[in-house]
Amino acid sequence: MKNQDIRIRIASPCDGEKLLKIYGPYVEKTAVTFEYQIPGVEEFSERIEKTMRRYPYLVAERGGEPVGYAYAGAFHDRAAYDWAVETSIYVAWNEKKTGIGRKLHDMLEKALKKQGILNMNACVACPWGEEDEYLTRNSLEFHRHLGYRLVGEFCQCGYKFGRWYNMAWLEKHIGEHLGDQPAPVAFREVRDMPVCGARGTEWRK
Repeated sequence: MKNQDIRIRIASPCDGEKLLKIYGPYVEKTAVTFEYQIPGVEEFSERIEKTMRRYPYLVAERGGEPVGYAYAGAFHDRAAYDWAVETSIYVAWNEKKTGIGRKLHDMLEKALKKQGILNMNACVACPWGEEDEYLTRNSLEFHRHLGYRLVGEFCQCGYKFGRWYNMAWLEKHIGEHLGDQPAPVAFREVRDMPVCGARGTEWRK
């Protein structure tokens, strides 16, 4: 299969420029993200660095070139939400539906479990009514296939390309919820981060 030579590794802020090339088309051509303008390389690299202070940021590559990435972020800033995260996955435009997204998600889930995270939440843009050239329900179905359940949908809350879109929240529980719950740890405590300029550390655990 095409994705057998895919390697999943931990990201570095130095990946910013190449990962931005993956993200850019989703900003310009789709309503998958509600961002209007492609961020600059410096800003995007800072986003990676900020995420990696606490959560995993993973890169899928083939032959040393990134073909997708996935990361987790805070579901909410207040302490009671520390066991929940919001997840994001992007795959290179010409690599969609090749299994890379599933590989990234599986590794992201493993990493979050090691941290002690219990809830994976995905915020997914959805068409209001019929699908169009900017947005389908593929992302919604992708997450359902991975075991997420729909927990809520906000109607016509996002405006892009002169059209209104919905936003759905999906949730997947990946750990046991206890009365005396141990606090989650930062990702750096369960896996060392790569040095800037290095190719990164392969995630296999």
